[in-house]
This record gives sequence, structure tokens and C-alpha cells, in this order.
Amino acid sequence: MSITNTASAQWKGSLKQGKGVVSTNSDALSDVPYDFKQRFEGQAGTNPEELIGAAHASCYSMALSMILGESDLEADSIDTSAEVTLDEVDGGFAVTKVHLTTRASIPGADESVFQEAAEKAKAGCPISKLLNAEISLDAKLA
Repeated sequence: MSITNTASAQWKGSLKQGKGVVSTNSDALSDVPYDFKQRFEGQAGTNPEELIGAAHASCYSMALSMILGESDLEADSIDTSAEVTLDEVDGGFAVTKVHLTTRASIPGADESVFQEAAEKAKAGCPISKLLNAEISLDAKLA
């Protein structure tokens, strides 16, 4: 089975003075603005790393729920945040790490079962795998 979702981004102008918008096929994001100051200077607004964090936190939570279900456990709640670090590396920038923090309420779960499930979810969620995925490109000049 293969499921395809899409997102798009448009950018106009130079790196520092330009502006962009990002959208998703579900309209969860629709022409949401982003720019240099939001990404590199901490100004309020979205940026690519924040979006990766949201994707990773939500994917991880779902994966953890699935793995817990394999042990006949069901969470009352799984609350996950992702801290995505963008560092200057070799004259450019790179996402160097993602730190997931999760807090869960799971009736009947003991600590060892929870920790094992948490580690399996970290390794197995599709967004964790994405961070090492093959990336293809189709580029054309209009």
C-alpha cells in the first residue's frame, strides 16, 4: 500500500528580504507565511524545523499507541513534543538533532513495558525513518 500526501511552498525574493507561504493538501496549512526572521532570528511564525517537529511528535505518538496496542495496552493520553535543533555546520545549516519528550497515561502499563514501547516507536515511526530517507528531486527552470 502506498499513500501520498503533498505540501507546497512558494518563495519570492532574496533570502533575507523575501517572503514565502507554505500549504498542505488537507488545508491544515493554507498559505501560512514564513521568512528569514521567523527561521533564523526567532521571530514569531512558522519555519521548516517547526513543521518537522510537529510531524515527528504526531507520528511518534501514533506509533507509540500502535506498539502499546500490541501489548493490549491503550493510552488515556500521549503528549509528545519535539525539539528540532538547527545548527550552523561547515558554513551552512543542518538539522543536527531532534529531541522527543513524551508523557503518557497508560492504565496497567509498567515502566519496562512503556520504555521498550517508547524506544520501538522512536526507531520505527515513519518520520524517524524519514530523517535517513532517500530524497529524490525533479527540478526544471520555468
